[in-house]
Amino acid sequence: MTRERFDLMEALELIAVPQAGGYVFFLGRVRSEGHGRKVLKLVYEAYPEMAELEMIRIREEALKRFSILDMVIWHRYGELPVGEDTILIVASARHRRDAFAACEWAIDEVKRRVPVWKREFTDEGVFWIEGERAIPEK
Repeated sequence: MTRERFDLMEALELIAVPQAGGYVFFLGRVRSEGHGRKVLKLVYEAYPEMAELEMIRIREEALKRFSILDMVIWHRYGELPVGEDTILIVASARHRRDAFAACEWAIDEVKRRVPVWKREFTDEGVFWIEGERAIPEK
């Protein structure tokens, strides 16, 4: 968990090994539209210590489930304008298919399990985002 921008090369270097033939990066960003509304910014609220522990668990599970060599999972929190990076997952593997599958699984698990809450500030008001649901803030 960080408030800082990601350094993609730093993430790659953390898991780079000669055995890896493929690296897959998933980079999430704040998009300009959500649920049919113009997005102005997102605010991610988190319990960083708890979130980090759950991301470590997800990484460990990915290493057991998939034929990958390593994985990095980073998530930002705080106020993020449109275009800013929000989450980074990098998987290394001997073969690309394993890295792709692990990244896809990991992002789904992060969204489902990690205690990070998203508020979307739009041209129509503020909404809490829960999965595919947008709940108006009162």
